[in-house]
Amino acid sequence: MDKFPLLLDGGPAGELAAEQEGLYTCFSARCPLPDGLWCAWAVGDRGELRLGVLEPEGTQGAIRRRFSRQLTAPLGRLLRGEVRQAGAKEAEIWESAPAPDQLFRASWLRQRLKGAQGARVRQAGKKRYLALPYDRGRPFPLTTLFCFARLRKIGEEDYVVYAFDDQDRPVF
Repeated sequence: MDKFPLLLDGGPAGELAAEQEGLYTCFSARCPLPDGLWCAWAVGDRGELRLGVLEPEGTQGAIRRRFSRQLTAPLGRLLRGEVRQAGAKEAEIWESAPAPDQLFRASWLRQRLKGAQGARVRQAGKKRYLALPYDRGRPFPLTTLFCFARLRKIGEEDYVVYAFDDQDRPVF
């Protein structure tokens, strides 16, 4: 059985366990939950899988689900679990960022972003998301933050997306 961190609002909340059972992967998660309806997600290096709604057990929420290899293969290598409020969809409005280095105060980040082209940015609460164009034939953007990167499409284009807190620190 492999164990991964389970994050809620970017911070540790519990644990996600994944175990191979023949042609299936069995996921189980448990964590304390605030009021409301919450879903568990498995997050991999190539995609995400919604595991389902956590069932209340006292002050905890728990789920145990099995998925076929066909459904788990698009995840790639499993990185973590996340707990997200059910039905809550952030409006993903990405804005062009012609000078992404000017968006941050941290000098190390400004230096690495200087001259970056095609960047996009969006704000969600206290998190700032930076999307940099991704091309397999070119160097990976912000190599020093590789482990914080998420590959995803915005519109029809491939991007590497990083999240930063209000003090310019990268977050998962």
